[in-house]
Amino acid sequence: MMKFSKPGLFILLMGLPVMCQGQDNNWTQFRGSKLDGISNVTSVPLKWSDDSGIIWKTDIHGKGWSSPVIFSDQIWITTATDDGKEMYAVCLDFNSGKVLYDIKVFTPSDVQGKHSLNSYATPTPCIEKGFVYVHYGSSGTACINTTSGAIVWTRTDLKCKHVQGPGSSPVLYKNLLILHYEGTDVRFIIALDKKTGKTVWKKDRPEKPYEPLTVIGRKAYVTPLIINVKGRDMLISNGAAVCNAYDPSTGEEIWSLTGGAESTIAMPFSEKSIVYYYTGYMVDPAGTDYSDLMAINPEGKGDITATNVLWKKRSGRLQLLTPVIKDGLIYTVDSNNNLMCIEAATGKEVWTTRMRSNFNASPVIAAGKIYFFSVRGDVVVIKPGREMQIVSQFQIQNPVWATPAFLRNSIILRTDKYLCKIN
Repeated sequence: MMKFSKPGLFILLMGLPVMCQGQDNNWTQFRGSKLDGISNVTSVPLKWSDDSGIIWKTDIHGKGWSSPVIFSDQIWITTATDDGKEMYAVCLDFNSGKVLYDIKVFTPSDVQGKHSLNSYATPTPCIEKGFVYVHYGSSGTACINTTSGAIVWTRTDLKCKHVQGPGSSPVLYKNLLILHYEGTDVRFIIALDKKTGKTVWKKDRPEKPYEPLTVIGRKAYVTPLIINVKGRDMLISNGAAVCNAYDPSTGEEIWSLTGGAESTIAMPFSEKSIVYYYTGYMVDPAGTDYSDLMAINPEGKGDITATNVLWKKRSGRLQLLTPVIKDGLIYTVDSNNNLMCIEAATGKEVWTTRMRSNFNASPVIAAGKIYFFSVRGDVVVIKPGREMQIVSQFQIQNPVWATPAFLRNSIILRTDKYLCKIN
C-alpha cells in the first residue's frame, strides 16, 4: 500500500535539482554520488587502529550491509533485526557520531528468507537535500524528511521472491527514484516519483532470455547504472540472463544483450562510454562454475548480442563487489580472492595477486590510492597502475561488508557492529 504525508512541504523542497546539488561535498548513493567508486578527497589515512586515527565510533543495533550516505552533516544507514521483522533507518551526526534519528520504518508481517551471508538491510539508501530514500527490497521503500525525521511516503506493494534477501540499491535520477526487482517469480525495473512515491513507469524484463534457466536461477541483485552516450542518458541494468539499456525518463528499452545466468550481483560500471559488467554465474561442459566480465559498446538499438561485445573475460563463480575503473585500468577482487588489474581496452590481466580472504565491499579510489576491505577486516591499499604496489596492508578487528564513504578527507566505515569516522 502507498501512504503520503506533508506533501506541500515536500514538493516545495523538491524544487532543487538532484544531480547537481552539492555532489562534490556529499556522498549521496551507493559507491558515491556518481555511482563510480571514485572520491575527490585529497588526503585520507593509509592506516589506523582502535587506538589511533578513529575520531568516533558508534555502535549500530541490528544487522545491515547497506553503505553510509552523507548529505551536509548527516550520515544515514539502514539496519534490521536479524529475523527481518523490524526495519530501521539510522541518522548520525557527521562530526560527532551522535545518533540523531533511529526510525522504525517497517514491521513486515510476511518475512522472506535470506542467505546466511546477507542481511535484511543490504540496499544502500539515496540522499539529497531534505530527503533520504530507504529501500529494503520487497519489505518496502520509504522517503524520510531529514529535517524532521518524518516518513513522507511508503510503498509496500512492490514484491518479488528474492530467495536470498534484498541486495539492489535504489538510484536517483532527476525527479525519479529507480528500483530494480528481479526474483524467481517476477523481474522488473520501476521508477517512482520521488515527491510522492507514485509509479511513473514500470518495465518488465524480457521473458525469453530467462526461459532456459531453472527457476532458482531467475534472480539478480544488481544496482543499475546511469551513463550518458552521445548526449542520451541510459539506465544500464544487468539481470541474471540479459543486460538491458533503458531510457531512464520513460522506461523505453534501448537495447538488450543476452548472456549469463543465476544471481547477478555486481553493478555495471563505465568509463569513456564503454559499459562493463559481470554476468550471472554459469557452468561449462566440464562442470566448472564461472561468470564472464563483459565489455560492451552501448551505441546500438535492439538486440546487440552479436554485434556490440568488445571482449569477455572468464572470472570466478559469483562476483559480489563492483570493480572500480580509472584511466583505462579495471581493479577488482574476484570470487577466488584474486586481486587484479585488467586492461579495459582488451580484457587482458595486467597483474594479479592472491588475497587471503573474501572482499565483498566494493573498492574506492581516494587520494590517488585504491582501498579494499575484506570480510575478515583486512584493509589493502594499493597504488593504481600497471605495476602491483601495495602501499598499506593491515587488519582491523571487525569484518567489513559495506562499501565505505570517502568524504571531506575522512573515511566513514561501517563494520558488522559499528559505524566510525577515520581521519
